[in-house]
Amino acid sequence: MSDLLPALNGRYGDHPDAVRVGGDSISWEGLRGRAMAVGGRIAGHHAVVVEATPTLDTVIAIAGALAAGVPVATVPGDAGPLEREHILRDSGATAVVGSASFETALPVVALDPGDGGEVALPEPAPDSAALIVYTSGTTGLPKGAVLSRRAVAADLDGLADAWSWTPDDHLVHGLPLFHVHGLVLGVLGPLRVGARLTHTVRPTPELYAGAAGTMYFGVPTVWTRVCADTDSAQALRQARLLVSGSAPLPVPVFDRLSELTGHAPVERYGMTETLITVSTRADGERRPGWVGLPIEGVQSRLVDDHGDPVVHDGETVGHLQIRGETMFDGYVSGGRADDFADGWFVTGDSAVVDSEGFHRIVGRTSVDVIKTGGYKVGAGEVEAAILAVPGISEAAVVGVPDDEFGQRVVAFVVSDGVSAAAIDEHVGALLTTHKRPREIRLVSELPRNAMGKVQKSKLL
Repeated sequence: MSDLLPALNGRYGDHPDAVRVGGDSISWEGLRGRAMAVGGRIAGHHAVVVEATPTLDTVIAIAGALAAGVPVATVPGDAGPLEREHILRDSGATAVVGSASFETALPVVALDPGDGGEVALPEPAPDSAALIVYTSGTTGLPKGAVLSRRAVAADLDGLADAWSWTPDDHLVHGLPLFHVHGLVLGVLGPLRVGARLTHTVRPTPELYAGAAGTMYFGVPTVWTRVCADTDSAQALRQARLLVSGSAPLPVPVFDRLSELTGHAPVERYGMTETLITVSTRADGERRPGWVGLPIEGVQSRLVDDHGDPVVHDGETVGHLQIRGETMFDGYVSGGRADDFADGWFVTGDSAVVDSEGFHRIVGRTSVDVIKTGGYKVGAGEVEAAILAVPGISEAAVVGVPDDEFGQRVVAFVVSDGVSAAAIDEHVGALLTTHKRPREIRLVSELPRNAMGKVQKSKLL
């Protein structure tokens, strides 16, 4: 088995309950045997697809593809026909590994519970493709980012350093297994570090509380629900580290989670194309609303609209660019050069950086930087002010075309009986005039994708 996943090489010994998904579990040795058997059957394929449902079979299928050095593309279990067919076609897959809930003309390589034993497979090259992970498709059909074994290893090693992640840890999460957060960090991370993994299938407060882990991964929606369940939240006091990602964690949730669990959560930032590149540290400051410092092997910079450096004063907004060892190799359908400027990946996100190098993500430049009346307003700052109002559970701020101001600031708010006038009064005391929403629309819910990110394009 490749050194990408040393837990399956026996480096950390064995554990009878090394990987648990729901009610099914397997040891490191058992997982190695089944993965190697699958790898032997698919070796030589151009690429394979796995329907990434929250099952132990998904873990076995992906580990098998990595053992064989065959790039594996993941399809969400709830993908619609258009998205699914696009991934099957775009990835160049020549087989589907494991069970599939959809019909396909590709051969299906079934998993056999009786698989095991040693299969001789050559060591895949470090620069060979490991994963084809599809973006969220906010600007069209999802694009398949090709991630090398070297990039995945560099990212996980950088995060292990930042989070003091060791074989003594027991990671618990219930995140989807088709994307970077749940798959790369949440499955390959434990297999590289040698930590136990429990996937709860569903990320409910009760299941998190009952798993007795040392590390927990969640998206803001998960942590919001944990905070609403006091008993479950307090059960997490025995943990070592709580990590939040995939979307900004509202400051009130950060504060409440810290109060109930005794742990200020670690926040981090990344993209499919770059993996996770910026994070607060287990042994460092954890500042609400800020995602910390570049991990080992990664550099960042802020530039203005002309490509000139932006001052690191914690206030001035710039375009965030990243470079380092965790970068993707390109999109499977072609194209990469346009995403880089002088060797720096253009994230499309805007951020501020303070004098100590701490990063705060303002949001997507295209939708989260609002140009109104000659000012640049970060939607995240306005959202944070709204979420500080008692009785507000969700908020999304966008810029709407306006003849007078260019764009006007509009807030969509999920409120527990709080009026728009009360919200306006509270926010007015926190923000300067040009940052205040000119319109507040009360809604029952915000549109989100499978990773919990608000789909602001659906609000416009």
